[in-house]
Amino acid sequence: MPLSQAQKEAKKRWREKNREKENYYSRKSVAKSFIRDLATDDDLKDLEEEILKKLGKNS
Repeated sequence: MPLSQAQKEAKKRWREKNREKENYYSRKSVAKSFIRDLATDDDLKDLEEEILKKLGKNS
């Protein structure tokens, strides 16, 4: 079902007011898609190391 003009404008206003949130949601989605669909075992190991560093744990 297509969006009405008022809905399109409201969505545009929300995006302009919440640019950081929109950026966060977009990047999170891209990261999850990469992990789920494209990452190799080596990529996952590298990501695991980075996540553990971020959490303050050593492997």
